[in-house]
Amino acid sequence: MTVLSKVTTIRSGAVPALYAGDDRAARRTLEFFTVTIRNPNTRRAYGRAAADFADWCQAHGISDLQAIQPMHVAAYIEGLQMAAPSIKLHLAALRMLFDWLVVGQVMASNPATSVRGPRHSVKKGSTPVLAADEARALLDVTDTSTPVGLRDRALIGLMVYTFARVGAVIKMTPDDVYLQARRTWVRLHEKGGKRHEMPCHHNLDEYLHAYIEGAQLAGTKGFLFRSAAGRTGRLTENPMSQADVYRMIRRRAKDAGVATKIGCHTWRATGITEYLRNGGKLEVAQQMANHESARTTGLYDRRNDQVNLDEVERIVI
Repeated sequence: MTVLSKVTTIRSGAVPALYAGDDRAARRTLEFFTVTIRNPNTRRAYGRAAADFADWCQAHGISDLQAIQPMHVAAYIEGLQMAAPSIKLHLAALRMLFDWLVVGQVMASNPATSVRGPRHSVKKGSTPVLAADEARALLDVTDTSTPVGLRDRALIGLMVYTFARVGAVIKMTPDDVYLQARRTWVRLHEKGGKRHEMPCHHNLDEYLHAYIEGAQLAGTKGFLFRSAAGRTGRLTENPMSQADVYRMIRRRAKDAGVATKIGCHTWRATGITEYLRNGGKLEVAQQMANHESARTTGLYDRRNDQVNLDEVERIVI
């Protein structure tokens, strides 16, 4: 049974028994996932955490929400064989769920409130970043003789030149590429329903218009970046998924001889790093990336990687 099936319907008995002691508890649990959490990825992750904790409680003979004590939550967290960020996510999910149940008078108190998670401090992101010449080589080697090739170059260029998230890119329509003051702009639909507009770099301007013209998308409805019809080089009416974009990037990287295991977020990190390396300001990069905090933008700054490499090469043996 999947996590979503565990937390989506009462009638099928899908709510784990721990949260379904009575109809009110089951209903309140469902409300937490369906009413308070809008992001599907967050809902999925929190649902998995809640279901995993329910399984742990069942294995340890705990079948009633009222019987859960802080020591039980602490023992569960202590036993998780995961990276620190994943453990902190599990704890955050339980805290929020139990808070919701307390407010709904299903539980008397929140047993996860006093439980401390592992310490975790991140000063540099883990996303692989390409050097400027590697990114340039990958864009140049892309075969643009077909609509699919034009699409791939435009999509990668959009992520690297606007620091766009892949989730925002795949939601775009042809109308989201528009002219303003004789410059091409793009409209990105970011997380939380936020709309973010950016002017295009001259290379991106070229890539987008070549793609829209080559794929005959001007004035059409539907999505801008569409999936391919097998190996025909033609496009369908269906939008690309994030998994489609990842597979495309891995294929293009292989064609370009890029050994680094890059992904969708690589282009966002590469664009920010190169912008800062060439004299850009962190606070402006924050605005361009649509980050709430400059600290988040700083995680994408990988300029010191080259400094560290230069210093390592001083070890002459």
